[in-house]
Amino acid sequence: MRRGGVALVLGLILVSSMFANLNFEPESSLELEQNRTSFSNSDVTISYSNGPTSGQSITGLYTVSLALGGTATVSSVLVEISDGTSWTTVTNLTSSPWLTYLDSTSYTNGTYSLRATAYDSTNQEDVIQISDSFTIDNQVPEITIFTVLNPVIGTGDSANDRAWFNIDSTGTLEFRWGVNDDDLLRASLVNVPGPSTPPNDGPSSISYGWDWASGNMEEGSWNPRITVYDNSGLTATETIFIGIDRTGPSLGTITVGDGSGWYDSSTVTISGLVTSADDGQGSGLDYSEISTDGIIWVSTTSDSYQITLPEGSNSVSVRSVDKVGNIGQATQLNIQIDTTNPEEIGWVIEQITTDRISILPVEFSAFDSTSGIDSTASYIEYGFDSNGVGQTPDLSGSWQQISTTGLSGLVAQSSWSTKSRQYLMLRAHVVDLAGNSITTSPASYQVLPSLDLHWNTSETNLDRLIVKPGDSTGNVTITSLLESSEGYGGSVTVRLESAPADRTSAVAWTVLETRNLNSGILTDSSELLIWNYTVPDSGQFDLRLVIDPNNVIDEFDESNNKNHMVVTGATISSIIDAPSFAPSILLILITSFAISFISNRPRD
Repeated sequence: MRRGGVALVLGLILVSSMFANLNFEPESSLELEQNRTSFSNSDVTISYSNGPTSGQSITGLYTVSLALGGTATVSSVLVEISDGTSWTTVTNLTSSPWLTYLDSTSYTNGTYSLRATAYDSTNQEDVIQISDSFTIDNQVPEITIFTVLNPVIGTGDSANDRAWFNIDSTGTLEFRWGVNDDDLLRASLVNVPGPSTPPNDGPSSISYGWDWASGNMEEGSWNPRITVYDNSGLTATETIFIGIDRTGPSLGTITVGDGSGWYDSSTVTISGLVTSADDGQGSGLDYSEISTDGIIWVSTTSDSYQITLPEGSNSVSVRSVDKVGNIGQATQLNIQIDTTNPEEIGWVIEQITTDRISILPVEFSAFDSTSGIDSTASYIEYGFDSNGVGQTPDLSGSWQQISTTGLSGLVAQSSWSTKSRQYLMLRAHVVDLAGNSITTSPASYQVLPSLDLHWNTSETNLDRLIVKPGDSTGNVTITSLLESSEGYGGSVTVRLESAPADRTSAVAWTVLETRNLNSGILTDSSELLIWNYTVPDSGQFDLRLVIDPNNVIDEFDESNNKNHMVVTGATISSIIDAPSFAPSILLILITSFAISFISNRPRD
């Protein structure tokens, strides 16, 4: 037993040393595939009749064809590709011809190998053939330039920065392009304005551009797209953004100042130049223009513009210009300027007496030659004052506006009789349609009593103007008619006074008779009074009848309370002895008789 164990151990050591001397190294995966075929029972052979050679550079679509040999039956061939890491299926062929197409553009550039695995259905074995290493080196076309020449504005790089043109419908767009590619084929252009598209540029001849004139270049925006093709089947695309605009912007509602019809300043602001402008789908607003004569235009990019105009009605034109220079239709603005205040003319007021009932019409006249008076903004104020002087009615304490607007209205009082001798003060606030205004200085109108006592001058007289002085010869009778403007129920004092006609200012009137007329005597508004006066001496004497000599009664007019008369006291001798009087009369009589005789004498 012990001897047998020792022999077994010695045998194992000997075998181990033999394997150590063989210097064994592991095989690669490709070598294993080759060794596996070398021990195959199948007589099937595989070769690449058209396949990549060692180090060959492949681009685009490449044809791989396989040649099969042997007597066994091959039911399928699996073609795979590997970049040295893993195998990826290209195709699985199940019948002749044993060929496929390798689209190199589906793989990144690098080093690859193909593996063809034929299945021998006779021997039920796989036969493998690996190609030489090759490289895929595809160059995708790189568009270096794609542009359209001579836009008015914009680069065309984006929809927000379009290349804009204002060409007419028969105009031409000049597209230009360039590319980096080792096997360029052709280029196409689509999405251009017009009813068709340009022909391909290439492949027989490449112009690197198109001068496109469709004959119907419609306004609007387009996104032309170029596609570049190479012989490897690779493509590249790029888009440019363009627009055609031949129509100027339109203007919506333009606002002048505050929108009123007249302005009280020569400088007004025109607003909405940007916000009301609309260029539709065009290039967009560039600036606005303003003109007062249609010849000289001032441009602005602001939404508002201040303009200074002369007084009167002004026509101002406003228009918009887009970014390619199209000018829109002008809008006419009528701007009316009035910087002059209204002019006052005066008041139209009825006479105010205490017998007035309720209302007093008042009216103020004013004039404005430019915009005219704004009756809705103008108004009248009133108040009552003790003396009609000052800027504020002292009895009312403040100004009160007449209930209606405008420069005419009614001053209403429940009783005017309580306002006797007070002053109605009036002032007007006059505003024109442009907003210019004036406030007139206060005007005063006294409220007078309606009662007025006066002598009827046509019914008040002397029975004789010249009398011989003396108690028996110098008596004259004065007939007088006292009247009142309305029925008066109070008492009245009247008196007769006299004074020498040649008196000085220091000589006072002499009261000849005073009568106190009882209350109610003038309820019928008149009273006949007879007075007697005796001329005391020769010469002229002034007589006067006086109503209410002490001014007890408040009357409409105190100036008509006195009636003056003259009576002369004379003697006959003074008339006869008057020097040069008689001869003058005699001469006049003689002259009259002579003229009468001559005129009536018969002619020969």
